[in-house]
Amino acid sequence: MPPEPLTQDRILEATEDVLRRFGPAKATVVDVARALGVSHGSVYRHFGSKAALREAVTQRWLDQSHAELSALADARGPAASRLRDWLAALFAAKRRKAGDDPELFATYMVLVGENSGTVERHIETMIGQLARIVAAGVDRGEFAATDPATAARAIWDASNRFHDPAYAAEWSQPGIDAAFDAVCDLVLRGLRA
Repeated sequence: MPPEPLTQDRILEATEDVLRRFGPAKATVVDVARALGVSHGSVYRHFGSKAALREAVTQRWLDQSHAELSALADARGPAASRLRDWLAALFAAKRRKAGDDPELFATYMVLVGENSGTVERHIETMIGQLARIVAAGVDRGEFAATDPATAARAIWDASNRFHDPAYAAEWSQPGIDAAFDAVCDLVLRGLRA
């Protein structure tokens, strides 16, 4: 059977494994190539530098939540329910990432620091999804007339404890779900017409 073709996805999967095994300080492109059974030049043909490869891993990690959250943002139904569902799905995804794969999550924390542009684009995508929910709520008369983009940014900031990786240690503590519900309730009360 011929070898599996070298694709960006295969390289990114191998890079995640290498980062998990060696950590971001020691992982190299040569390690990734070795894991794939190819030369490091083959990896560089897909990603021009180690920094580009690490940025792509970060982007892939962040993109994993976009599709589910986008579907919630664009779903039909009351905006208040969609907003709560969206925030809950984001929190659940972040908790899963932190709890299911702590080594990769720790690596992600390092990569986020290296790739602030990628993270900024991710945050803007998330805020854009929130703005769509708020705009739908305003259009339906559920939420008071407000600037959806400004409200979305405020919601993002108000819910920071439940999605910013800096708070990951708190996500498994007793009372965190009650704290999450309290923030959601407060945000929704503030938005209602």
